[in-house]
Amino acid sequence: MRPGSSALVGALAAGLLGGCATVPPGDGADALVARFDALRREKGIPGLAVVVLRDTTVVLARGLGYADLERRVPVTPETPFNVASVAKPISAVVALRLAADGVLDLDRPMRRYQGFAELCTETRAEGSIFFRDFACEGDRLTLRHVLSMTANGEPGTRFWYNPPSYSWASRPMAEMTGVPFSTLVDSLVFRPAGMRDAARTNRRLPLPPELAARLAVPYHLDSAGHAVRSDPPPPQGDGAAGGVVASAMDLARFDVALAGGRLLPPEWRAKLWTPGRAPSGAALPYGLGWFLEEYGGRRLAWHTGLWEGRYSALYLKVLGDAPGERLTLVLLANSDALQWETRFDEAAIERSPFATAFLAAFPPRASS
Repeated sequence: MRPGSSALVGALAAGLLGGCATVPPGDGADALVARFDALRREKGIPGLAVVVLRDTTVVLARGLGYADLERRVPVTPETPFNVASVAKPISAVVALRLAADGVLDLDRPMRRYQGFAELCTETRAEGSIFFRDFACEGDRLTLRHVLSMTANGEPGTRFWYNPPSYSWASRPMAEMTGVPFSTLVDSLVFRPAGMRDAARTNRRLPLPPELAARLAVPYHLDSAGHAVRSDPPPPQGDGAAGGVVASAMDLARFDVALAGGRLLPPEWRAKLWTPGRAPSGAALPYGLGWFLEEYGGRRLAWHTGLWEGRYSALYLKVLGDAPGERLTLVLLANSDALQWETRFDEAAIERSPFATAFLAAFPPRASS
């Protein structure tokens, strides 16, 4: 079977999805795959996994190109990738689950957690783009501000994308439960969602050998535009900003479990996609672990992932109000070419040719 052929959806429907319903892809889906493959080749992406859902039904699941160029191993929707910052929506679910259970207070000052005062001193002295106005002094800054990317300047008043700050959000969760953060993710998200090819990894937690053997190999382009194998990402701590390896189908399973209330009660799930507000009342472009914006009259929630020179990812949701209007796109690549130029104070999904191709392929349904 040709890598990425439509026969794959039939095989998935036979039982590989683990709870995700599927339908055969139509002409529109085939045209979208062709567009994605053209973009993949244009940008020099060796391998790309694609999954699209309408509501909780998988309508498209393809692998394009190769997970390992040298060994000619094709990408499939079940190929594991390092999803980088697409871990943030998963981490936010853990935080809200603990808050819903009364274990974690999102509004407790961060300085009341172990080690945060020391972090504040170190980072303010560092003066980097993420920490020169980090609002860590006094009791103003809370975990809610960290998770909503409003931790810079006056807490809660402006958006500034701050991955290092978000990474530290794992520590209050571990402190209040007495359980390592990676264990919390596994027990509260991976297992109930049936994410069988997903795992946390950090410098103290190597990937299981079987999963590591199937991991998509990372690549970068050399000066001649040829794909060259990259070194693996450097080891990290057990932080909330990254540290997840998963397949595109695993993220589809996460999406279905989130929609079905298996991870969060509906009223808590809605908090993920509720934007912060500036003092003027204007909506900020981030909720809890998700970028938020309107495009073409539709509400979008999304997150990218990026390991420069190695991996990139896009997880995009259309937050429709009626059945059939809710859509999800998952893209995982073994190069960094899904990224686009953006500032730390904005959300700009419209600059992604992959996102705009998806939204054009699945336009709003005409009202009856």
